[in-house]
Amino acid sequence: MSEHIPVQQLPSSHKPTPAERGGKIHTRSFNGVFRRLRISIAGVLALLFFGTAWINWDGHQAVLWDLTERKFYVFGTTFLPEDFLLLAFVMSISAFLLLAVTVIAGRVWCGYACPQSTWTWAFMWMEKITEGDSYQRVKLDAAPWSLNKFFRRSSKHCLWLLASLATGIAFMGYFMPVRDLVSDLVTVQLEGNYAFWVFFIAGMTYLNGGWLREKVCTHMCPYARFQSVMFDKDTLIIGYDAQRGESRGARRKDEDHHAKNLGDCIDCHMCVQVCPTGIDIRNGLQMDCIGCAACVDACDSVMDKMGYARGLVSYTSERLLELPPTQRSAIKPGIRWRTSLIAYAVAIAALLAILALSLNAREQMALSAYRDRNVLRTNSLGEKVNVYRLKLTNKTQQIQTYQLTLASDKPLYLTKTYHLTLAAGERVELPVAVALKNHDPVHNKGSHIDFNFQMSNVNQPEQTIDQSASFIYQSK
Repeated sequence: MSEHIPVQQLPSSHKPTPAERGGKIHTRSFNGVFRRLRISIAGVLALLFFGTAWINWDGHQAVLWDLTERKFYVFGTTFLPEDFLLLAFVMSISAFLLLAVTVIAGRVWCGYACPQSTWTWAFMWMEKITEGDSYQRVKLDAAPWSLNKFFRRSSKHCLWLLASLATGIAFMGYFMPVRDLVSDLVTVQLEGNYAFWVFFIAGMTYLNGGWLREKVCTHMCPYARFQSVMFDKDTLIIGYDAQRGESRGARRKDEDHHAKNLGDCIDCHMCVQVCPTGIDIRNGLQMDCIGCAACVDACDSVMDKMGYARGLVSYTSERLLELPPTQRSAIKPGIRWRTSLIAYAVAIAALLAILALSLNAREQMALSAYRDRNVLRTNSLGEKVNVYRLKLTNKTQQIQTYQLTLASDKPLYLTKTYHLTLAAGERVELPVAVALKNHDPVHNKGSHIDFNFQMSNVNQPEQTIDQSASFIYQSK
C-alpha cells in the first residue's frame, strides 16, 4: 500500500452500504469461477477436518492428541511432551508462510481457507435453502410471525445446530478416540469434561457462523487488523478499476455509453449485494474486505450481460490500478521479489531445514534413568548394588522388543537380563539393579563410576539409545 491512505470524497448520491447501515447483512446468491473454486477448496478442507479422525493407521487412530496419556499420534509416529519443540517449529513455519502469502496474495487465506469464512458461507447456504434468497429473507424478517415463518426459522436453526454439533464432535475427535466419543455421546455416557468441550465448540460454531459472521472478521480477528501493514503496491488485492468504470450510471445495453460520458460501471450494486461483509469495493480497498472475490463473480456476470469485457472488479494490485490501461500489459505476471518477501522465504527455508534435521535425528524410542535414593546396597556376594528407575517409551506405532545392556568398560553388570516388549506408543517404568564386581579393582579415586545404559531394538539393532548414569560405591 502507499504511505498515505487517500481520502475519497463520496458523491452526494452515495447509497449507504449494508456495513454502514448496520444490522444483519443479507447476501444475494450468485455463481462464478471464484465461487466454484471456493466451494472446491472448502469441500476438501471440510472432508479433511471431518474425515481424518476416522482413519485408522496400524490399528490406531491416525491423528489423535491424547491429553490423558500426553501423547500425540500422527500417522504412525508418536510424539511426546518432550517433542513439542517440533510443534513450535511447525507453528513458526505456518506463521511465516501465512505472512509470505499475505505479501503476495493478500487475504487469500481469509477468502478461501479460514474456518470462520468457510463455516459462514456454509451457514449462509443453509439460510438460503430454508428462508430463500436475500430479498425473501428481508421480507421474512419484516413479516409477522406465522406458521410459515416459524417453520422456516426453526428449520434454519435446526440445520445450524446439527452442523455445529457435528463440528464440536469432529473437533473433540482429535483429543479423544472419535468412535468412543460418538458412542459415549449417543449412550449419554460421555465424561463431563469432554461433553463440556463438545457443546462449547458447538455453541461457539453456532454463534460465530450463524450470528456474528462478518463481525468476527471486522472486529475480533487480529489478522484483519495487522494484515494491511504487510501489503505493498504489488500485493494481490480485489480492486475496482475506476479509470474504466467511472462515471457510473444506468444505461440500455444497446446504447453507446461512452458518448454519454459514462464508464463501464452501470451502478447496479451487485458487488455490494453479494459481499459477505457488506462493503462497496468501488470505494477502494477496505479492511473489511476478506478477498473472497464474490464481487468479482457478480461484476463479471453483469459485464457478460452488458457485452462488456470482464475485469472491472478483479484481482489486481495497487501498482496496476495506478497505471493507465494501455500500460498495464507491459507488466509481466508473476511474483515480484522484494525485501520483506525474501526475508520471509529465508526464515521459512531455515525453519524447514531445522525441522527436517530435528525429525531425522529424532529417536524412535525414549529412555530416561534416575537412581533410587537407597543407593548403598550389598547383595549376597558382598557386591555393591545400585537400583535405578528406567522409563522407556516406544515412539513407533508397532510392537517393539528391546534389550537393555550397559555401554561401559567399567566393572559393572546388570543383575538380570532385561527383554521388554512394548505396544505401540507404550511407556513403561521398571527397576533395574546394577552391581559392582568385587574381583575387579576400582581405579576411580572418587566415590562414583560414570556409565551408560544402552537400550537397543532387537529387530532393528541399529536403533540404539544411551542414557548416562552414575554408580555410587562408597559414602562421601
